[in-house]
Amino acid sequence: MSILVGTSGWSYTGWKGRFYPPELPSRNWLPYYAQHFTTVEINMTFYRFPQPATLRGWLAKTPPDFKFTLKANRRITHLKKLKDVGHDVRYFYILAANLKEKLGCILFQLPPSLTIDLELLDSFLETLSPQFKNVIEFRHDSWYTPEVYQRLQIHQVAFCNVSSKKVPPTSLATAKTAYFRFHGLTGGYRYSYSQEELQQWAEEIKKIQAEETYVYFNNDYKAFAVYNAQTIKKLLLDNKSSPS
Repeated sequence: MSILVGTSGWSYTGWKGRFYPPELPSRNWLPYYAQHFTTVEINMTFYRFPQPATLRGWLAKTPPDFKFTLKANRRITHLKKLKDVGHDVRYFYILAANLKEKLGCILFQLPPSLTIDLELLDSFLETLSPQFKNVIEFRHDSWYTPEVYQRLQIHQVAFCNVSSKKVPPTSLATAKTAYFRFHGLTGGYRYSYSQEELQQWAEEIKKIQAEETYVYFNNDYKAFAVYNAQTIKKLLLDNKSSPS
């Protein structure tokens, strides 16, 4: 069992002087980040489909064991809302495959306005390829039901466990890969988790018997994500897990 811990993105000007050395040019931020974490979650791919040259550039700047998780493009999740997206999903897979062995997961983050629709979910799950580590983040709590979890298990799609004020906390594994996202408990990604809160989450993560667990912090304000990720890595290590 391996646990990979990182942040949701690395290119934040507010991290300069807090995480990145003040004199370090932005072109060297990713290599520096990769010295401290072995995975990163990419949000940019939600807004635009990535260029293969960009992905290959990331490969060149990171060590062999580094993993990139890509957030699926909003055309799939927010514009089409999972309907008739087979072509779009396949195209995204083709682009993601440029990351080769450094590809972690594909995160499909649903809009908060999308409420439970089991027929829609069944249709969407059929479009997903088991060759990829697919993850779904449901942002409306109507999806938090056994019927949804069972469908994810059948298709070996990971349920995204979220720490947020908008949905209840969970620690579920519906696939061989488990997934956690920390948005913070207040708005604007400005929340910093306490030692006690992270200790509780570390204990929950440790209980997950997945082959691989991804943990990402999205509270980027003032580099809180970095500090919280570093703390939970230490806590997981103290708990005799295998974070990286």
